Amino acid sequence: MRNEIQFEVYGDYALFTDPLTKIGGEKLSYSVPTYQALKGIGESIYWKPTIVFIIDEVRVMKPIQMESKGVRPIEYTGGNTLANYTYLKDVHYQVKAHFEFNMNRPDLAFDRNEGKHYNIMQRSLKAGGRRDIFLGTRECQAYVEPCEFGSGKGYYDDEEADYHLGTMVHGFNYPDETGRNELEVRLWQPVMKKGYIKFPRPEECKIVRPIKEMKPKQFDETNVESAEALFHSLGGE
Repeated sequence: MRNEIQFEVYGDYALFTDPLTKIGGEKLSYSVPTYQALKGIGESIYWKPTIVFIIDEVRVMKPIQMESKGVRPIEYTGGNTLANYTYLKDVHYQVKAHFEFNMNRPDLAFDRNEGKHYNIMQRSLKAGGRRDIFLGTRECQAYVEPCEFGSGKGYYDDEEADYHLGTMVHGFNYPDETGRNELEVRLWQPVMKKGYIKFPRPEECKIVRPIKEMKPKQFDETNVESAEALFHSLGGE
């Protein structure tokens, strides 16, 4: 596929925060990355408002293990407080995704050039991404590289039992991707099989809850460079 991307992402720590644990100021990571976190990594590799990343599948390459740390986060009222954050430790994932044109952006129809977006995305991936890569939170720095999804030995390859991971956040519905002036959160109940988790598309998630009203940011030729112009500026022919 000319719109597909396959990559591996790895780092010393990850924090895919379960929002239920944030109420008391503590943070506890989910056992696996959320769809939204992986989408954010894809957008850090290469993103423009013309396209939308769809995460198809993730493969957990290393054992799921956690480590708690005492931290001193800044309080909104000023000063610092004490809290325990529980991180995932020594993580490594393979990700398969693809991009589609955002049809809720008719103002960006001039930038719908699949081949150019694909070529720029592959170049950006080989360079380690166009923006900083992190796993859930800024302090969890990570690295990305191209890979063949499913290659290599994974820790859970020989596990016969399925891992039911409970109810998790899938991601957010933003106004510029849905056409609705509302921010929504999606929930789902993932199952990991032999280290693989297949994600439903955002519109297939059955549990959706509104958060607040929101309007999309406006883009046009004055503040977006076309993929073709960007491709040539990067030395493409």
